Order: sequence, then C-alpha cells, then structure tokens
Amino acid sequence: MLRPTDEYGERRSGILQRLLVRGGLLLVTAVVIGALAGWTKRVGAADDVMPPDTQLLAREMGSLEQQLHATRGEMELVKLQLERTNAIMANSVKYRIPADLAEDIYDIALSEGIDPALGFQLVKVESSFKAGARSSMAAFGYTQVQLPTARFYDPDVTADQLYERETNLRIGFRFLRDLLEQFDHDMPLALVAYNRGPAKVAGILARGGDPANGYAEAVMKGYQPLGASAAAQ
Repeated sequence: MLRPTDEYGERRSGILQRLLVRGGLLLVTAVVIGALAGWTKRVGAADDVMPPDTQLLAREMGSLEQQLHATRGEMELVKLQLERTNAIMANSVKYRIPADLAEDIYDIALSEGIDPALGFQLVKVESSFKAGARSSMAAFGYTQVQLPTARFYDPDVTADQLYERETNLRIGFRFLRDLLEQFDHDMPLALVAYNRGPAKVAGILARGGDPANGYAEAVMKGYQPLGASAAAQ
C-alpha cells in the first residue's frame, strides 16, 4: 500500500502560498475601491460649492463598476481554486497517494469529461495507483489500457509510453468517457465495457444477456459524485 510522502506537505504549502497571493490581490483591489468610494463621497459633499464634472464622474463610476466586476470574478476564481485544492488534498489522504498524483488524476479527469471521483476509483481498482502495473492481458499503467485501445486515440503511442502518467491517464479517461456516451451514460454498463470490451458487452446485450461481472460494483463501491461531495461539505 502506498503512503503519502513529504512531497504532499511541500505541494500543500505551495498551493496555499498561491492562494495567499490571490488573497493579497483581492485585498489591494478592495483598498483601491474603498479609496475611490471615499473620493466620490467627497465630491458629493462639495456639490454646493462647485458643480461636479459629470463626464468625469461617469468615467470614474464606470471604472469602479469594472473593478467590482473584476473583483467578483477574482473571488469566484479563488473559490474554484480552493475547492480544487481541497479535493486534491482530500483524495491524496483518502487513497494514500502523493499529492502530485492526486492532482494529475483530478485535472486530467476533468479535462477529459470524467468526474474526478470516478477517475480515482477507476485507477484504484485497475492498478492500485501503481504506474508500472501490467496485467496478464497486456494492459498497462494506472488505467490498464491495452495497446490496441490506446492506438485508437493515438496511433503512434508505444507500450512504454503507456507507463507515462499523463499519457496513460488521458487515454484511459478518454476511453471511459467514450464508453459512457456509447452506452447512454449508463455507468455500470460503461464500466463493464471498460473491463470486458465494448463489442463483447454489446453482443451480450443484443442476445438478451447480462454482461455484469462484478467489476462495475467494485469501481462504484464508495463512489460519491464530485457535486454530491461538494454539497456534503
């Protein structure tokens, strides 16, 4: 069983530092907005002395509105980044894997249209998070992809390249995404097809049979969709 490494702490420190930098930017923006607001009040207080320059006020108000929109966007970005960071750290601890591996699984799953929570479960069942895993059926790496399947997505890929983390995760998750689409987002069927092959599963279904073999249940055991996990927090 893999255990978290010191790299987890370093990675966490680095992520938190980036978030603090973003927080500092927000604070500076807030100070600027406060200063502009104070200036606007002073201009209003002096109305009985000198008529304000309406064009100047319009420009300043427009600038203030733009800064407010920018601040809201920045705050939303920080919120999303914090959610991502929390999810990566939580899965690093949950599966006892290095933070950089958890980060890659999370990010690549999202980029390939797969729920990261499902991605983690798939890698757990397929390879126990071992980069060098190889099955008796000549399936390679984290997601246990076979070379013919991999070459459907990348005709030039080699067996050795399937041990590379990003290549393996990207092809494996893309294959699962395509299976979900092929089987109308029926997750158990798509997972069985991942394990047994889509042609075989389609053939069994065409004959009125049940292709289930326990694989889907193993992957989905303890699976909690990303949205449901966030809502629970």
